[in-house]
Amino acid sequence: MTTHRLAVIVVAAGSGVRLGAGAPKAFVPLGGSSILEHALHAVAGMAQPPRVIVVVPADRCAETQRVVERVIGTGEVIAGGPTRQASVAAGLRLIGDADIVLVHDAARALTPSALFDRVADAVAASGNGAVPGVPVADTIKRTSAGGAIVATVDRAELSAVQTPQGFPAGQLLAAYAAAEREVTDDAQLIADAGHPVAIVEGDPLAFKITTAWDLRRAEDLLRTTALTRIGVGTDTHAFAENTVEPLWLACLEWPGERGLAGHSDGDPVAHAIVDALLSAAGLGDIGTVFGTSDPRFAGAHGSVFLAEVRRMLEHAGWRVENVSVQLIGNRPRFSARKEEAERTVSELLGAPVSISATTTDGLGFTGRGEGVAAIATALVAR
Repeated sequence: MTTHRLAVIVVAAGSGVRLGAGAPKAFVPLGGSSILEHALHAVAGMAQPPRVIVVVPADRCAETQRVVERVIGTGEVIAGGPTRQASVAAGLRLIGDADIVLVHDAARALTPSALFDRVADAVAASGNGAVPGVPVADTIKRTSAGGAIVATVDRAELSAVQTPQGFPAGQLLAAYAAAEREVTDDAQLIADAGHPVAIVEGDPLAFKITTAWDLRRAEDLLRTTALTRIGVGTDTHAFAENTVEPLWLACLEWPGERGLAGHSDGDPVAHAIVDALLSAAGLGDIGTVFGTSDPRFAGAHGSVFLAEVRRMLEHAGWRVENVSVQLIGNRPRFSARKEEAERTVSELLGAPVSISATTTDGLGFTGRGEGVAAIATALVAR
């Protein structure tokens, strides 16, 4: 599959007057985070990481940059204009060499990541614009200026369009440069420029938060439908040649046992859990976050890594639901301290942790007693 250079412009510069929350709409709280943060989490979950541009009110740029770095890791923030169209135009200045541009309204905060992927894939396959839409359920009447019914519109011919709307970058740039009127969505400008735009299947969760009722609906959905993700992590350490080093396993010291080699304390249980949690939350892996070149973690115990990864997840809007670990090795005899280990790690993560141990019947690295391995599976929820 060909990889295309993607850019996503998240439009979050609206005042939100109809919402009546006393703040720009994108910065109104929703389920413990802001509306904008929820929208950015959806972008962060895309199959192909895009270049991210966020357009916000001028006095919110610094704040937004911190949010982008926390949720996505990298992205650009720019001040918007007096209209949505002016804000998108500002964002287009930062798309760089992108082939495909998706424009998304932050107010559609619960839009699934899969919808972003669907739109991007449709643009890549057709070379033309793609807009998500859902069927219109209500009967639609055309009325006169005085309110009298003139005709019934065939709803089979209608779609309620959503965002993100995706386009080839060249088409979108040219359409904005040639724009002679204000429109309510980008597809209209593309159509004005003579390019076709297709409807792809939308998603009911991509509704727009405009009024206080919409906000209550989003709150209710978040309470009843938590977003969960699963991550898997592994770690392996060999026993150290220097038998003076103590053994640390599952954040416990094991007196009388030979220690494990590593940049830190070599605790494979703690390290596998960290990798699983980072993977589940889409925050990288233990090698990039806690690199061996970082002197702060030289000799650090597993509890340090677990406390830090819990902090990272909570700042990114995730909580740990539970963790399961399989420890593989001939020694130490784990069963005698199983409950103590589970209790210690559970307290560090604020979530249930189960740890089981097995051998490999004398086979392989662990079976020969050369080291210990661990495999962790983590469930996180937003």
